[in-house]
Amino acid sequence: MNGGIFKLREHGTTFAKEWSAGVTGFLTVIYIIAVNGLILSEAGMPFEAAAAATIVSAAVGCLIMALWANAPIIIVPGMGINAMFTYTFVQEMGMTWQQALGVTVTSGLLFAVVTFTPLAAKLNSVVPASLKEAITIGLGLFLIVIGVEKAGFSWAALLTLLLAVILYWRKVPGTFIWVIAAGTGIAWLFGSLPEASGSVGIKSYGEVWGAWAIQGLSPFVFIPAVFSLTMVLLFENIGLVHGHLNLARQPEKFKRAIQANAASVVASGLAGSSANVSAVESAAPIASGGRTGLVPLTAGLLFPLAFIAAPYLNMVPGSAVAPILIIIGTLMTMNIRRLPVSDWTEWIPALAIIAIIPLTSSIADGIAAGFILYPILKVTRGRFREVPVSMYIIAVLFLMNTIVH
Repeated sequence: MNGGIFKLREHGTTFAKEWSAGVTGFLTVIYIIAVNGLILSEAGMPFEAAAAATIVSAAVGCLIMALWANAPIIIVPGMGINAMFTYTFVQEMGMTWQQALGVTVTSGLLFAVVTFTPLAAKLNSVVPASLKEAITIGLGLFLIVIGVEKAGFSWAALLTLLLAVILYWRKVPGTFIWVIAAGTGIAWLFGSLPEASGSVGIKSYGEVWGAWAIQGLSPFVFIPAVFSLTMVLLFENIGLVHGHLNLARQPEKFKRAIQANAASVVASGLAGSSANVSAVESAAPIASGGRTGLVPLTAGLLFPLAFIAAPYLNMVPGSAVAPILIIIGTLMTMNIRRLPVSDWTEWIPALAIIAIIPLTSSIADGIAAGFILYPILKVTRGRFREVPVSMYIIAVLFLMNTIVH
């Protein structure tokens, strides 16, 4: 394996470390099966079928990332994107869930066109460093918010957090696996362990597999929907992939990672789920030492187990996972030292991203605010020549998308 496709020795890692990081990553995102299934069910999809589609989408997406990009990034259906699918496309714009899947597939294809051409690298290069750093910081705060929400105010969560900090500070191998195991035990001692519940229907999955359609969609509905979703997918994932690869110190993997991301979006639509994204929680396996595609490969192979073990996987309490998210989020916010706070034309757009992402729980809204403010502030200070033409175009597109929605 050390000389295999994942190049473990070259990355200074081992099979055990990568496997452990992959398990950690899987356990931090396992909640997505029930949550995504629930949100998609509000669009009219059968819950069990939607949960099954979530498993298939995540598994396939992780395998694509592992084998194409060899990057330690986990792929799952995106929170926020699923809300857009249900509440915007279906409930607000009047689509059927099958048509919303059609929009997902179409947007994924457009996303792929961008990433498999020089456009993606160009877009990544024109985005100012201050905005990229701000996205990473905003994602860190978002992780902290998610962690606090998962933990609640309980002794089990506080004790697990204290244990997590001590183990991480002492650099204990497999820290986060130990935290999840110990946190589950602590929750059991305090009587706050969730009961085994929930199921995933393999038989009902046929109702959503390949069910996407665009027939009957008005161009006045279809085109704005595809445009909006493509914009969100493109820039949200550019921010996520950039942040994760910076954390792993592997910026050279950006091109293939964003390509894998785009391919996984197409796969998710075909599989019957809302669009895949690079999971914010990918920071957890990276912080655990994960450096190769063996991380998403491990997670991708574990996801199908949820068809059998879903009731028991749901027994891992939020208080066991939350400390990991809080610690990783805190590490990501340390990038604030790199921001040029003395230059308001850089600092204010960055601050908008940092504040809006956790306050609205929307990565897309935070990115849009920063990208719109950046050229405006540069122009008002007479420094319009510092802004590439591409950034003006991106800002206008984000502004149009914001006005439409």
